[in-house]
Amino acid sequence: MANNDSSKPIVDFAAIKENLGSEYKMVQVLDGSAKVVNQEVFDSFSDEQLVDFMKKMVWERALHEQTMSFSRQGRLGFYAPTAGEEASEMGSVSAFEPQDFLFPAYRDLPQLIQHGGSVEKGFLWSRGHVKGNQYDPKYRAWMPQIIIGAQFVEAAGAALGIKKNGENNVAFVYTGDGGTSQGDTYEGLNFAGAFQAPLVAIIQNNGFAISVPRKKQTAATTLAQKAVAAGTPSVQVDGMDILAVYSVAKAAREYAAAGNGPVLIETLTYRYGAHSSAGDDPSRYRTKEEEKPWHDNDPLIRLRKVLEDKGLWSDQQESDYVDECKTQFKADLKAADAEPKQTNVEMLKNTFEVPTPNIKAQIAEFEAKESK
Repeated sequence: MANNDSSKPIVDFAAIKENLGSEYKMVQVLDGSAKVVNQEVFDSFSDEQLVDFMKKMVWERALHEQTMSFSRQGRLGFYAPTAGEEASEMGSVSAFEPQDFLFPAYRDLPQLIQHGGSVEKGFLWSRGHVKGNQYDPKYRAWMPQIIIGAQFVEAAGAALGIKKNGENNVAFVYTGDGGTSQGDTYEGLNFAGAFQAPLVAIIQNNGFAISVPRKKQTAATTLAQKAVAAGTPSVQVDGMDILAVYSVAKAAREYAAAGNGPVLIETLTYRYGAHSSAGDDPSRYRTKEEEKPWHDNDPLIRLRKVLEDKGLWSDQQESDYVDECKTQFKADLKAADAEPKQTNVEMLKNTFEVPTPNIKAQIAEFEAKESK
């Protein structure tokens, strides 16, 4: 038998590893200094659209600030801060149509509201009130998913239903970078790929899964490349550039709605604050030096400069609009406050469509107590 002592392996795995993800180039329209780097795409936006994008991001930042204030006052329950992710969230959701089905995660209340929900419902959801999960059927959205990645399985099923019904729309779904480490995310994407269902999956890579940095979650060079195993095209986009995010999401929606199967988008963004209002401390797992470039790259600063240079926006306009938004948010919380709290009996009756024997016993017990 010949002894193969060749020093050259049949497969150069080191070279393969070195090139993983190399084909992904981050898509931009505006760079970090607000310079236009894709003039053709930039020129496709009207002045009115640019101002609308700015107002949507200002609205979301104001919602974040007011919600954090309410949370500190003990007037809300769970809240996942969104400051820093305005371009990623408002840019993407604006690209979809009312007939599309939205499957949000818990950090995606702003998209849910923009897609037809309400701030009042968002506040009720934060409190765990059942009415925070009840939407008018004409608003095609599922409630925010707490289980990491589970919304991908739900969205894939909805996308298959869309395909079978022959509808000209899509399901779109969000998760964070940590969500890509969950089996449900891949399973949903793989299912949609296998059935060529119209799903647009959006990974908001904000750098951390609670306190675990992106580099410790996965050895993948990009998160976008995780779609390759599901036979799905994917792209990486500057998540601090609302024009790029919108343009990519719109193209993805059109591709999926045309019957070409799913698409995955990775937005490179950053979470400025804590993971949630529950109280994790970002200073324990990242430094101010690390945060500074992202704050300098703030999506509002970037678009604001463009609009100011065009004479379309001013500090006074922004201040007046923030005041208008926060006044409305206070009214929304007041409306949520007026919603009657659930009784124990109501909560138990909502647990199962057909109550189990032990739930029936508890209903009877609390009916007796609450009738006194």
